Amino acid sequence: MARTGEIMADILERWGVDHLYGMPGDSINEFVEELRKARNELRFYQVRHEEVGALAAAAYAKLTGKIGVCLSIAGPGAVHLLNGLYDAKADGAPVLVLAGQVHSKQVGTDAFQEINLERMFDDVAVYNKRAESHEQLPDMLNQAIRTAYAEKGPAVLIVPDDLFAEKAEWDQPLTSDILADAAGFPDQKDMKLALEMLERAKRPVILAGKGALGAKQELTLFAAKIGAPVAITLPGKGAIPDLHPHCLGHLGQLGTKPAYQAMQETDLLIMIGTSYPYREFLPEKADAIQIDVETKFIGKRYPVACGLNGDAKKVLEVLTASAPFKEDRSFLEEYQKRIKSWREEMEKDKAQETEQLMPPQVMAEVQQVLDPDAILSVDVGNVTVWAARYLDLDQQSMVISSWLATMGCGLSGAIAAKIAEPEKQVWAFCGDGGFSMVMHDFVTAVRYKLPIVVVIFNNQKLGMIHYEQQEMGHLEYGTELGTIDFAKFAEACGGIGVRIHSRDKMRLALKQALKVEKPVILDVQVEEEPPLPGNISYGQAVHYTEYMVKKFFSEKSVTIPPIKKSMKRLF
Repeated sequence: MARTGEIMADILERWGVDHLYGMPGDSINEFVEELRKARNELRFYQVRHEEVGALAAAAYAKLTGKIGVCLSIAGPGAVHLLNGLYDAKADGAPVLVLAGQVHSKQVGTDAFQEINLERMFDDVAVYNKRAESHEQLPDMLNQAIRTAYAEKGPAVLIVPDDLFAEKAEWDQPLTSDILADAAGFPDQKDMKLALEMLERAKRPVILAGKGALGAKQELTLFAAKIGAPVAITLPGKGAIPDLHPHCLGHLGQLGTKPAYQAMQETDLLIMIGTSYPYREFLPEKADAIQIDVETKFIGKRYPVACGLNGDAKKVLEVLTASAPFKEDRSFLEEYQKRIKSWREEMEKDKAQETEQLMPPQVMAEVQQVLDPDAILSVDVGNVTVWAARYLDLDQQSMVISSWLATMGCGLSGAIAAKIAEPEKQVWAFCGDGGFSMVMHDFVTAVRYKLPIVVVIFNNQKLGMIHYEQQEMGHLEYGTELGTIDFAKFAEACGGIGVRIHSRDKMRLALKQALKVEKPVILDVQVEEEPPLPGNISYGQAVHYTEYMVKKFFSEKSVTIPPIKKSMKRLF
C-alpha cells in the first residue's frame, strides 16, 4: 500500500507532468511531502505569489500544448489563483489546480481559512470537484486532467489535505491516463462549398489566429495558391513570418492600416483558427469561410457561409491541393505595395535618433540580438503594441494574455518559458505598471537559476490607460506611478540590473545581458509615445480633440502641440 499522495504524483508523471508551481502550507503540505521525496521526478517551483503560479501554468500550457499545473492552500492561497485561471479559461489553455482544503472532518464548520472553494471556482473551471474520500482521488485526478485537455481550460480538484496521507491500493481503476486523439474532418459537402467560394473570390483575405500556429507551412502554401494577403490576430503572431510577402501584419487597435483596408475591400474572408471578437475591424459584409477545430467558435462572431470543423493543418493541406491557382494577383500586389510603405514608416520610427529613448528604438535594438528560436513573453499595456508593431518574428514564439489581457503576465510567462525550454533565449517585455504587479517573483527566476532577460519600458505611468482616457475625451487621472529603480531591485534579488537612458547603452546592455547566466532586468527609461491604432476612427479623432481642448483650458500657459508625424500618416 502507498500514500494516496504518492499514487497521485505517479499519475501526474504518467500524464507527462514534470513540474508544478505553488506555495506550501498547512492544507496542502501532505501532497508537498510527496514532491519533496527524491524518487519523484516532479519538480516543485515555489513562487512568491499564487497568482504568478497560475499565470505561469497557463503560459506553459499555451507555449507547449501540455497541461500546466499549480497548487495552493485553502482560503487565501486559492483566491490568489483566480486571475491566472481566468487567463487560462479565456485563452483556452489546459491547466490543473490541486487546491488544498481544511481537514475532511472540519469541512463545513467554518474552520480557519475555510471558504467554499467549489462555489468560488465554479465560473472559471471546466472541472470543479471536491474529493470526500481518498479512494476517489486517483480517478478524479484522471478525470480532471482529461477534462482540462478536452475542454481547454482550468480543471480544479479540491482535496482536504489529510486525504493525501491515507494509505491505499489503486488496483481497480475506473479511469485511464490516455487521451484520445482530437478527431474531426469537415464534411465533404462543406469542403466542396469552400472550394467553390475560393474559385469565385476575386479579393480573398486570410485572417490567421492561434489555431494556425501549428500549420505555418500549410498556411503559407495556401495563401500562395489562392493569391491572398494574410492578416494575423495578436495570439496568432508567428503563424506566418512578419516579413513574408503575403503578411499584412496585425488586425485591430494595434494593427496596421493595410490590414484594416484589406478587410474592408475583400469579397471573401477566410478565418483560420480564430474567433476574432472585434467586429468593427472585419468586413461590413462579405462571404466568409471559417476553419476551426472547435465547432462552438464557427460563426460565433461573424456570419460565415461555410464552416470547416477540423484541424487547420489537415484542412489546409486538402484545400491547397484542390483549390485552383489564382492567376489574377492584382489585389495581392496592391496590398503588397501598401504594406511595403507601412513598413518603411515603421523602419523610420526605429531608425530615428532622439534625445530620449522611444519604444520603437528599443525594439529595434532587441531585434538585432533575437535568436531565431527565441521565446517572448509580452505583458499587457502599451508594450503589447510595441511588440506587435515593431518586432518582426520569423520562427520565434510569443506568449501573451490575449482575451483576459491581465497585467503581470510578462514575468510569469518568461519563468514558464525558461522552464519549458531551458536552452532557448527567453525574454519578458513589460511596462513598469505590469512588472510591478508581480515583481516579487523575479527572485523566483534568480532562485531557480533561470537566465531570462526582462526589458521594462519605464515611463512612470500606466501608459495605455493614460491614452485610453485621452481617447475618451477625458483628462488623465490616476495613471502616474512614480519612480522605481528596477535595476537596483534586480541586484537586491541577486540578479543583474542595468538602468538605461540612451540607445548606445541599450545596445551594449543587450549584448552583455545575453552572456550572463543570471536573470537580468533592463530598466529602460522611455519617452511617452501614444500607442496609436493602425486606423483612427472618426470618433477617436473627435474624442482626442475634446481631450486637447480640456487640457488647454485646465492648464495655464499651455499651447496645443502639433499633431505628431506618426499620427498624421495614419489618417
